[in-house]
Amino acid sequence: MSKNNIYIETYGCQMNFADSELVMGILKNQGYELSKEIDDANVILLNTCSIRDNAEQKIYARLEHLRGNKRRKPGTVVGILGCMAERLRKNLIEEKKIVDLVVGPDEYRRLPEFIDSAFGGEKGIGVKLSRTETYDDIIPHREDGLNAWISVMRGCDKFCTFCVVPFTRGRERSRSLESIISEIKQLSERGFREITLLGQNVNSYTDNSNDFADLLAASAKVDDSIRIRFTTSHPQDLSDKLLYTIAGHQNICNYIHLPVQSGSNRILDLMNRTYTIEHYLHLIEKARTIIPGVSFSTDIIAGFPGETIEDHLMTLDVIQQVRYDGAFMFKYSPREGTKAYDMIDDVAEEVKAKRLNDIIDLQHKISFEINQTEIGTEKIILVEGSSKKSDDFLAGRTDTNKITVFPKNDEIAVGDYVKVRVNRATSATLFGDVVEKATSANCYHDQNLDRTLNL
Repeated sequence: MSKNNIYIETYGCQMNFADSELVMGILKNQGYELSKEIDDANVILLNTCSIRDNAEQKIYARLEHLRGNKRRKPGTVVGILGCMAERLRKNLIEEKKIVDLVVGPDEYRRLPEFIDSAFGGEKGIGVKLSRTETYDDIIPHREDGLNAWISVMRGCDKFCTFCVVPFTRGRERSRSLESIISEIKQLSERGFREITLLGQNVNSYTDNSNDFADLLAASAKVDDSIRIRFTTSHPQDLSDKLLYTIAGHQNICNYIHLPVQSGSNRILDLMNRTYTIEHYLHLIEKARTIIPGVSFSTDIIAGFPGETIEDHLMTLDVIQQVRYDGAFMFKYSPREGTKAYDMIDDVAEEVKAKRLNDIIDLQHKISFEINQTEIGTEKIILVEGSSKKSDDFLAGRTDTNKITVFPKNDEIAVGDYVKVRVNRATSATLFGDVVEKATSANCYHDQNLDRTLNL
């Protein structure tokens, strides 16, 4: 067995999964082989997340488990990549003796060098942040499939007080529009059918005179059989131009992830979110006017320092007003190095848990009610594979990101678009029957309304 067998585990967000593909591309170019089984590998890399404490605790638990791999094969190299590498490099190297190298998000080009040094018995640390690194010239290694995630920019300049990203991923810098479009063309030729453009704040993408709306439009024009999604948006930078661009292209999905975090202006100010609830609600209203049928999901933090019961009730009120299709909901988790870490974490854990459950229960109820209104409608679904619960059913998603399950049919293959009539729904899933195969990735439901707009 060659010493160049690499196994990578990825934790956290889609950005981390895209980074793992980038790392695999770099290592493949240097002659390394990728292993699908951890026991076949001489190099084990964990691509990590630092957004919340429980994400880091998972990595620590995994490292303890990997001590067994080290005992069975003493020459095995274990490395930590990503945000946790940048944030906890000293702790990982000095206290977790099992770790041989820690490499942050901007130093992946040096991974082959660090791995070679580790085989020679040296510990490697590469965690410098860059203001220019975008990996524009690196082709990620992707297995064949339907869905691809493309990082269009790196870092963030917002400095929300609860967030470690500016410290672990650095400041904002964007890839060239040409390189992104070239990558989409390659994915089109390989048969991919859905592409998600990724950025910590994609709305602030800029390349010369091109903004994110320009990139989104150019991406949609590559292949109208490919659905285009994007995440994540910041409310401060969600422009009218971007909304009209979504409305003007049939294959851009009618789905916007727009984190609100809190319904209280006082808490938003403490979070340094740079918008008010009034501004946020105006954006929601405007988007629903420009893009009929648009759906929204969001992020919400329960129990931020200083949050009172009144602030919590304001958050519940915003959820009621917006009526999100879905949400990512979390208890506040202090992250060392952020401004919020120095605030008094004065909301008791049991209170955080109670408020989080209030938010989850309300959102669950709203998601159920919204999905009940879908019964009797017809949706265009990209077939992604078998249902998780039964091989007798297929599953895919609507353009508004709703999982939809329907009976398997010999005439329907993974990668097809089908029109499904919804006949039942839970809070998380639509169920229905296939009406017919669809001819395109058309993401719009109402065919009687012309979406062609003058942009």
